[in-house]
Amino acid sequence: MKPTLDFSLSQYARTAGVLLLISFVGGGLGEFLILSRLMVSGDAAATASNIRSSEFLFRFGFAAYLLEAICDVTLAFVFYKLLEPVHKGLAQLTVLLGLASTLTFAFSEFFYYATILVLANSSYLKVFSKEQLDSLGYLLLRFYNHGGGVFMVFYGLASIIRGYLIIRSGYIPKWVGALLTISGAAFVIRNFLLVLFPAYVSNYYMLPMVLTIFCMSIWFLVKGVKTNTSPLGKA
Repeated sequence: MKPTLDFSLSQYARTAGVLLLISFVGGGLGEFLILSRLMVSGDAAATASNIRSSEFLFRFGFAAYLLEAICDVTLAFVFYKLLEPVHKGLAQLTVLLGLASTLTFAFSEFFYYATILVLANSSYLKVFSKEQLDSLGYLLLRFYNHGGGVFMVFYGLASIIRGYLIIRSGYIPKWVGALLTISGAAFVIRNFLLVLFPAYVSNYYMLPMVLTIFCMSIWFLVKGVKTNTSPLGKA
């Protein structure tokens, strides 16, 4: 049974690498390239004009988020199978936290998509002035931004636990787990800063996770796991 288990862990590691890479690209396109290009901070009219003139690009950004969400849901299962040999209970907890993270982010994504409906030239919107629709569209995008941020704690906690399990695993390098733990902690800190002290919020807190996801995806794809090593702890 040992060779079968080892091969299965290797498969899950490679799968995680592929999904992490797709999620990395999808999230990067949606958040850092497309939305940052179309949304003008503090200027509702300019933002609305950009979205109307680049509607397909805006819709493509939402499609990228959908792809990222599919990967994240699948990753919740893949990480569970990959880390179950270390501690089954904690691995199960990461599944719940990962799904909670994806669901709350999906709820926030609704406001992203609703912006298209508000800024469309539909006849039933004629009762509103262009300025009102522009402002409402911008407000929806702000809801999206804050909605994704205030529930970042679920993803952060899942990452911290996964990082701990990776460190304990013995078949994945400890530095991978350390990076993931630090990145998860940065997400949790940013979450509570956004809620309690928004003036101190910075996107720099997200950089460790960006680096970690990229490094993990490459490592899992190229190196996989050490199939001749037993977990340090199992429960």
